[in-house]
Amino acid sequence: MSAERVVDRVGVDAELARAVARAWGLLLDTSDSIADSITLTLFEKNIDLYDHVGPELRADVRASCRQHIRRGLEVLSDTTPGSTHSPVNATELWRETGRRRARQGVPLEHVLHAYTTGARVLWESLVARAETDNGAGIDERVLLSAASTVWSNLDVQNAVLIDSYRREGARLQRQDLQRQQATLDALLEGRGGDPAYVEEARAALDIGAGDDLACVVLLQEVDAADELGSLEDRLERLGIGARWHIRSGVYFGLLFGDLPDEAGLCALLGPHTPARMGVARAIGGLPGFATAFLLANRAAETLARNERRAVSVADRLPEVLMIGSPQVTSVLIAQTIGPLLSQPDAQRSTLLETLEALLRHDGSPTHAAADLFCHRNTVIYRLKQIETLTGRTLSDPRDKLLLSLALSAQSGHGA
Repeated sequence: MSAERVVDRVGVDAELARAVARAWGLLLDTSDSIADSITLTLFEKNIDLYDHVGPELRADVRASCRQHIRRGLEVLSDTTPGSTHSPVNATELWRETGRRRARQGVPLEHVLHAYTTGARVLWESLVARAETDNGAGIDERVLLSAASTVWSNLDVQNAVLIDSYRREGARLQRQDLQRQQATLDALLEGRGGDPAYVEEARAALDIGAGDDLACVVLLQEVDAADELGSLEDRLERLGIGARWHIRSGVYFGLLFGDLPDEAGLCALLGPHTPARMGVARAIGGLPGFATAFLLANRAAETLARNERRAVSVADRLPEVLMIGSPQVTSVLIAQTIGPLLSQPDAQRSTLLETLEALLRHDGSPTHAAADLFCHRNTVIYRLKQIETLTGRTLSDPRDKLLLSLALSAQSGHGA
């Protein structure tokens, strides 16, 4: 192509650009009515969204639409805003709209639909203006170029708005999470006893006044983020809400909704737990959550370190009582099975295993022998040794209870 042809082509392109700008400028005097038409279309097509919002959001959408259309036409027509219209950076306008709609909770797809609707109505308005004004100097070339411009601008607008919306959404999510975690900390510190704070906590955690509540505690020895994510997904599928937090190295959750009893929760959660788990219902709702946390934590501590299952407080009540009273536990062990623990390793293991079997079968040597795969007389001989060393007898209900509690406490110490 010759230099003359290139210059001529540049001149044609520049002239077309000026014609397109003049065409868009013809709509400036009707920008508000165009914006109101767009707003009405949005309200009519999104009845479910806008029927249940307050007048503030409707008024904001109308004002925002007017601002966007006015500023958009100024950019498209290459017009400097007059004294009645403050110059507004279009990109910052899109960003601020994305941030504001995220804060208002308007779904992103609705926001993008609004921008698409705006571009379509703006283009249709230009076509109508060309027809009613006998062309107004707007020929087919101008219309095609204007269409290309407005849809290209829409792509840029959407990209800016999506980025802004998502950034603001992430910030709000972090803010909500921090508020929830601060609320859980406050509940564990005893603020659930303040009725005024309970209402504040319900709002922060999005918990209904009639919801059942429970605490789940996981004692993690390793990072189990993936497994915990699976656990959270399972709860969500079951319609159980959960708010999670870590306090002093303990991962715990507040569960809410229509919950099963503690045994039912253990059955639901047990097969999916990556660590030792304790479960306790919060009696009395949020005021009882601190107690539920304490009991669930103690229930989890009664499990051996290598166990991966869920237990309720009711299932482990003797062990929980012992863990809650370490001084009493030490005395109990010393006064009951202490002499057995002082025996040589092999003898100690044999006597403790025999005692556990006897207690499991209500003192019956016959049934204990079946569990231990040995002769009944062997069990009777070991029983006599146990009674001689401990000074306790399984025929005495009180001694049997103390021995049972001592074994549970010893098991907890070894966990």
